[in-house]
Amino acid sequence: MEKVKKGVRLENISKIYQDPKTGKDFYAVHDVSLDIAPGSFVTLLGPSGCGKTTTLRMIAGFESPDAGEIYLGGEPINELTPNKRDTAMVFQSYALLPHYNVFDNVAYGLKLRHLPKEEIREKVMRILDLVELTGMEGRMTNQLSGGQQQRVALARALVVEPGVLLFDEPLSNLDAKLRVSMRAEIRRIQQEVGITAIYVTHDQSEAMALSDQIIIMNKGVVAQIGTPQEIYFHPVSEFVADFIGEANFLRGKVLALEGNTATLAIEGETAHVEATRPVSIGEEVTVVLRPESATLTEDRGLPCKVEVSCFMGSYQNYHVRVGETLVKLTEYNPKNKRIFAQGENCFVHFDANATHIL
Repeated sequence: MEKVKKGVRLENISKIYQDPKTGKDFYAVHDVSLDIAPGSFVTLLGPSGCGKTTTLRMIAGFESPDAGEIYLGGEPINELTPNKRDTAMVFQSYALLPHYNVFDNVAYGLKLRHLPKEEIREKVMRILDLVELTGMEGRMTNQLSGGQQQRVALARALVVEPGVLLFDEPLSNLDAKLRVSMRAEIRRIQQEVGITAIYVTHDQSEAMALSDQIIIMNKGVVAQIGTPQEIYFHPVSEFVADFIGEANFLRGKVLALEGNTATLAIEGETAHVEATRPVSIGEEVTVVLRPESATLTEDRGLPCKVEVSCFMGSYQNYHVRVGETLVKLTEYNPKNKRIFAQGENCFVHFDANATHIL
């Protein structure tokens, strides 16, 4: 697959639909601009109705933007039909041909291109080897497991050697354990082939495990773009912080500043946090505290009362009340740690650099 890697660029893309109930127009996607680097794995992530699937379908050519331009490898593609674009889609439903065996399903796109039989066979067998289905080429698709069917769908998309591979929630029909192993396979294959991949999901753990970059969407617009680490540790809004992982939001007022450390008044107590953005004394701020970034102690931190204490095997799950605020904590490897019971009074302790000021 010695092809030139292609990037994807969206310039001010918008898509308008009509609400069937009210008859009013609304933006499914509004003024979205993206620049996806060649060979990267990018995930569009967000809740239902955020515009991620519409964006993917516009790149594929199944929907046309009402405004803006889409470029693939520097070439404008708005006017091109899906079959004329250098893309291939892996669907949620697999969309396999039930009356064809595995070989013929994978070979289908090549036959449409009228390639010689020997070349088709060589390409199909090489791709089946890549997705670890060698020896199954004669099987009918209804004789395969869900994971195997997904591999066939992936092989069929890859065999035509597209510049960009598109995924529309491809793992949502699989059980949880198989989803985890299949996402590792998808990432392995994408890196081995070096293809540009754009992946749509509402599953945050899937996005974190697969992506070079995550694009979080909300109500038709881009909420944040960044690496999984940037999105998780430095969210730009409460929506992003809450959507990626669990998050506690502490409201505080800046009392003092010393270097990169801000002293805040939180629920009548003082706490030190890292100033991850410029703040001023007297400013009201919201602090993001991840459940795994804090711990319960007997003598230091913010005073709290335990409302839930639940053993979960690898961690102890706590809900504690800090003043009027509910704070969730995850205490990993609890075996040799002091376990606080429901109703106990204790303290929430966290390091200054374990927080993020929005």
